[in-house]
Parts: sequence; C-alpha cells; structure tokens
Amino acid sequence: MEVILATVIFIISYIFIMTEKINRAVVALSGGALLLLTGIYSANEMFTHYIDWNTIALLFSMMLLISITDKTGLFSFIAIRFAQRVRGSPIPLFVGVSILTAIGSALLDNVTTVLIFVPIILKITKQLSLPAFPYLLIIIFSSNIGGTATLIGDPPNIMIGQAVDHLTFLSFVNHLAPLAIIIFIIMLALMVMLFRGTLTAQSTNIDELMAIDASSFLVKSPMLYQSVIVLILTLSGFMLHSFLHIELTIIALSGAILLLLLTEKEIETEYIFAKVEWVTLFFFIGLFTLVGGLEKVGIIDEMARAIVLSTEGDFSKTAILILWVSGLFSGIVDNIPFVAAMIPVIEEFESYGMVYLDPIWWSLALGACLGGNATLVGASANVVVAGLAEGSNQKIPFIRFMLYGIPFVLFSLIISTIYVYVRYLIPYMSQGL
Repeated sequence: MEVILATVIFIISYIFIMTEKINRAVVALSGGALLLLTGIYSANEMFTHYIDWNTIALLFSMMLLISITDKTGLFSFIAIRFAQRVRGSPIPLFVGVSILTAIGSALLDNVTTVLIFVPIILKITKQLSLPAFPYLLIIIFSSNIGGTATLIGDPPNIMIGQAVDHLTFLSFVNHLAPLAIIIFIIMLALMVMLFRGTLTAQSTNIDELMAIDASSFLVKSPMLYQSVIVLILTLSGFMLHSFLHIELTIIALSGAILLLLLTEKEIETEYIFAKVEWVTLFFFIGLFTLVGGLEKVGIIDEMARAIVLSTEGDFSKTAILILWVSGLFSGIVDNIPFVAAMIPVIEEFESYGMVYLDPIWWSLALGACLGGNATLVGASANVVVAGLAEGSNQKIPFIRFMLYGIPFVLFSLIISTIYVYVRYLIPYMSQGL
C-alpha cells in the first residue's frame, strides 16, 4: 500500500509541476506534506535523511553572495562589456555564453556557474530585446555538459569521487572530459542552427548598447571591492576544496557570512535576504521530499537491483543499462538521490564476479549528469536557472523545455553508448576479463 501511495503522490505532483497551473514550490511541498500525512515517513526522517540540506545551504549561500555583488553593479558592467565585445551580435553572444558556462561548470560547479551567468545574460537580452529562452536553454545544456567533465562539476560526480578512492580529479578529466567536449561541440552547432532565425537584434538596440558607458553601472564603494574579493576567494575555494579538505557548502556559507559582515553598514541585511530566490529553495526542499518517498518505500533501490538481475551479471550489458537507466531516470527526478541509491548497489557488483568496475562508474556519471538535461527538474542547475528566470519575468515553460531536452538527452546517451563501448567494453572483452 505504501508503494502505491508514494508512487501516486509522486506522479500527481509531477503532473501538476509540468502543467504549471500551480506554483511548483507549492506543489512539491504539498506532495511532501501528503507523504507525511499518509505515514510514508516521519517528519524526523524527512528533515534528517531525505532533504539534502548541504545542497540547500550551498544554494542559499551563493544566492546571498550574488545578491550583494549584483547590488554593486558588477554584473551589469560585465554584461554590457561582454555584449559590446561581440558588438551586440546575437549569435557570437550565444556561442560565447555557452563556452563560458561550460568552462565555468567544469572548473567550479554548474550551480555556482549558472548563478553567476544567468543574471548577466538576462540583462543583456533585455538590453538588446532578444528572446531569453534560447540563451537560458543553452546555459542549462552547457552547464550540465561542462559539469560532466570533472569531479567537482556536478554533484553526482562529487558523490562518485567520494565513494571510489582511486577515481581522482585527473581520472574524471581523462575519462569524461573528451566525451563532454565532443557532445558540447555538437550541441552548440545544433542549437545555433535551431535558433539562428530568432536570434536577431535591431540595429537601434545595438547602437544604444555600443553607446553605453559600462563603468557607469559600477557603484565604486568599499562594497564593490569587498564583494569582488570575497567572491574570488569563494570560487578559489571551490577549485581547491579537494586539497583544502573543506566541503563546498562550508566554503560557500563562510563566504556569504563574511560578505554579510563586511557590507552590513552599506546595505541592509533584510534587503539581501529578501532578494534570495526562496521559491527555488522551497521547490528543492519539496522535490527532495517527493523523491524521498520513492526512496523510503524502496522503489529506487529495487530498480537499481533489477538492473543486475536483468543483465544476469553480464559486464557489458550492465554498463550500458546503467548508462541508459541513470540517464532516463535523472531526467524525471533530480539525479542526486538516484546516484546515492546506485553507489552501494554498484559496490556490491563484486559479489557477482565483477572485479573491474571503473566503466560502470563512468556510465553512472555520464548518465546522471547528461540525463539532467531532459527536464527542468532533472538537475540542480536547471531548477536554479528556472527560478532566476521566473524572478525576472522570463518563465521557462516546462513542456517547451522538454521538447528540446528529451531529444538532446537521447542523442547524448547514444553518443555516450558508443564512447563507453569503444573505449572500455571492446578492450575489456578482447582481454577476456
């Protein structure tokens, strides 16, 4: 009975999220409340086990940092300068923001990167009277592809790296970055062809853009320099966190609190807290509770174990199936809980006679990261972009995003299947392991 209840509540909630008739945060939280009322899990379990407070705290901290920094005019300055560099040309702007987002997501993490770039691109598109949707779409795709390339780029990779000691930062770069680059180049070419007809700017808007003095947007006060220094320190901490042995959440929270203390006399703390994207944060909380219901009744675990049973322990079939199941499932729910459920299952594969598990780990990473592009709830970065866009009256329609996301994920998984088969499975079979 609990399995049926949890499944029905999840499906109904997901339908309402897709139709967007009711605020998505309210829908997700309502689903979580129903799970509590029906006794699927207790309030204590929900707050201590199923809600990922590390992710919530990381997002909250970065929102504080970005809100304070935005008040200095820095992002407006960067947006105008960047647009002027490409002379307001929509296609070079489209390509440029895609490349920068992918690189940023690989070196930092995709959530931090979109928090920085989305406010900038929203300002540029407004200035040039360009449609925001293509740029927001390319940011989401680029962030998830770029995040696939490194250990710190996407939460699933961080979780896998923590679970498997010998999979280092360089291991992720060596095994995943080549494929991420290939998929990124193909994706960018396809997106340019799809949207080139709609990405046109009026010459009057371009002339107005080129006449703007970008430096006039900067509020040259101590807060500007304090914001830049703390932001650089925080981002540097993200890149060095594996060497510092400090969690990303602690680094972000420390940076946010430090900047609040430094700027307290120049800007009211109440104002900064009011600028936080609370709808996005509460949607994440609700999403975690919904997926927690599936986890509690064992649906995720049973699905993971069914993979091994369906392949009868065959190494090649298991690797490919994990790639596709993780890719497709990560498009429906956030990839974090799925990867958390899969890690102990893959660790048990040794009992089935599988002694070389690296290709299976890479399949899980590829599927979870790339599959996140399928829907607006497939990855943390997607939800953040949607929240920022909605806050600027540029709402991303759930169904419209899926029309681009699902075909692209299927294409990415086909390319990934070829890559995994050629790079890992053929050598494995030829050695008779």
